Amino acid sequence: MLKGVPSILSPELLKVLMEMGHGDELVIGDGNFPGASMAQRLVRSDGNSVPALLDAIMRFFPLDTFVGHPVGLMAVVPGHDYKPVIWDEYRSIIQKYEPFTDFEYIERFAFYERAKTAYAILTSSETALYANIILKKGVVQE
Repeated sequence: MLKGVPSILSPELLKVLMEMGHGDELVIGDGNFPGASMAQRLVRSDGNSVPALLDAIMRFFPLDTFVGHPVGLMAVVPGHDYKPVIWDEYRSIIQKYEPFTDFEYIERFAFYERAKTAYAILTSSETALYANIILKKGVVQE
C-alpha cells in the first residue's frame, strides 16, 4: 500500500498507467464491453463502477491538450431513445482535475475498432448503458 493512492487502483492498473505515453489511450469499459476479446492489455476491475475508477484515475492522469477531444464516449445507437445520465457524471469528474470542454461521440463499431488499438482496456462491473469511455493521455507539466 502507498499513501494517497486510492485502493481502487490495483498495482496492475498503476503499472499500466505509468507505462502509457503521450497519445496512448485507455478504454474504461462497462460490464457489457467485450474487453477481453479486444485488448492488447486487459486490466480487470471487477466490482467497481466506471465513475469510481474514472475519479481515481483522473487524480494522476493528464489528458492530451494537443487534440480537440481527449475523451471519447460510445455514441448512442441511432434510433435508441436513450440519454445516458452517466455522461454528466463523467463530465463533472473530469472537470475536477482537468480543463475540459466536450466529449467526442464515437459510433459503436468505430469505438470497438479504436479500442482494439488502445494501449489498455480496463473492464469494470458498471451496469449503466453507454458507459464506455476512452481517455487519451497527455504529458505531465510541472
